[in-house]
Amino acid sequence: MSLRIDVLTLFPEAIESYATTSVLGRAREKSIWELHLHDFREFSEGNHHSVDDTPYGGGAGMVLRAEPIMRALESDPSIPRPVIALTPSGEPLSHTIAKELSSAAGFTLLCGRYEGFDQRALDLGVDREISVGDFVLAGGELAALCVIESVVRLLPGALGNDSSSEEESFAEGLLEYPHFTKPAEFRGLEVPEVLRSGDHARIARWRQAQAIRLTQSRRPDLIARRGGLSEAEERILKEFPALEPGAPRG
Repeated sequence: MSLRIDVLTLFPEAIESYATTSVLGRAREKSIWELHLHDFREFSEGNHHSVDDTPYGGGAGMVLRAEPIMRALESDPSIPRPVIALTPSGEPLSHTIAKELSSAAGFTLLCGRYEGFDQRALDLGVDREISVGDFVLAGGELAALCVIESVVRLLPGALGNDSSSEEESFAEGLLEYPHFTKPAEFRGLEVPEVLRSGDHARIARWRQAQAIRLTQSRRPDLIARRGGLSEAEERILKEFPALEPGAPRG
């Protein structure tokens, strides 16, 4: 059974356009996931199909009204739950959340615009709120695509090699190890000897050591979240020295 993802948006063409490309497009062609788009402007009343209005209490900007959003959600009983609103105040998107959603039968994303949603739309129609970062976008479409791609690429068969998603950043609570390809030497910098050794067990240990060191340097919060390093990880760090940026590597 394919994963069903519904998106409520004022710009369905923006979602559809990207969803036909690269990993998402190939996975759709293989029926690994399916996309259902809903333009909630179609559920507004009046000649102008207005979906926003001025905020009570005053203030700049406009607020998305609850009525068209709720009508859109209630118009199709097959719209999957949970319904997730993309908001700056939502829980941060993470690999853990993406993995959780990838195991669901489906979910629905609600894209905002303007100054955000009438709170009653969130209270009545939304099960969860997610944020893609501590910054503000003009709308939720880019955020929705971030969620969709982070989820779909975890589905079996979505990538050319399913093990790719198991080894990348955050899969084990660590950042991903550095990668190298040909040529073996470039502007005085060499591919580490261990990667050319053919010793796959040693390569695996080296990669784990570099992932740990990179995470310690750039995202120590991830190490803390894992409860620190295990004794085995400490041994691996002692086995392989750190890579010095900009220096010949061996």
